[in-house]
Amino acid sequence: MRTPDSQSVSTAAAKPALFTKQKFMLFALLSAGTLLLCSQLMAAEANPYAKNYKAQNTSQLKSLSAQPDTKMLLSNHKEDDNISMLEDGYDMMGSTGFSGTDAPVDGALQFGKSIKADTVLVYRKYGSAKTGSAKFDLIKQAAKTGGEIDEKDLVEEPTVYNYYASYWAKLPTPLLGVHVIKLVKVASDENEKAQAEPGLKILAVIKESPAAKANIVKGDSLLKIGDLALNKPDDLFAAVKRYAGQTVAIELQHNGELVKTNVALNARR
Repeated sequence: MRTPDSQSVSTAAAKPALFTKQKFMLFALLSAGTLLLCSQLMAAEANPYAKNYKAQNTSQLKSLSAQPDTKMLLSNHKEDDNISMLEDGYDMMGSTGFSGTDAPVDGALQFGKSIKADTVLVYRKYGSAKTGSAKFDLIKQAAKTGGEIDEKDLVEEPTVYNYYASYWAKLPTPLLGVHVIKLVKVASDENEKAQAEPGLKILAVIKESPAAKANIVKGDSLLKIGDLALNKPDDLFAAVKRYAGQTVAIELQHNGELVKTNVALNARR
């Protein structure tokens, strides 16, 4: 027969066992979380597209969608693609560049998804390798000159490729719709000072934007918006912010001639 004391002792003995079990379960969960985090870090380290990524946009640019359907495109025309992406209303988040023997392009897509890019452009160009024909030429040359061949020169080497990927995010509806740069004329000699060219040079005009509708084109130089002269990119940002939603006078240089026009800027959202 169990006495109340024996029952209480039995119950007391069960508590540490239950606590130990819960503690073990908690440790198991923590261990699983640690393993998952480590595997994610190892995956990022193993992915050369992630390891060699350099952000270009300082404003932490990413897709407007919380869960973007990231697309990947393969191409061979990087400069033309950059302009096309800008004209389509995208901006570059950053890029990856490295050389290697075998880097599956799926790694670029995986990394693009992790940073919430809308589009990833990937390029792969032949780098270098010691081909069979190159080694044969080396043997022929040695036979003609009586020279010796180092065994290392005959070792088969894998083909090396140069990889590059750029990551793009769709921008909100633009107020004006241009991408610009400040150009500085290079000095012809040491005694001459470099001089900034007037205004801001347009690199690309976003399609269907207020700038496109006003026939402003790539290569034009924006000089003035309203009462604000444009001497640096920050001036353009301040001007479109000030005149958002209004029809404003714009001065620009087109093919070396001064042009004045009016542009209906989009309103801020």
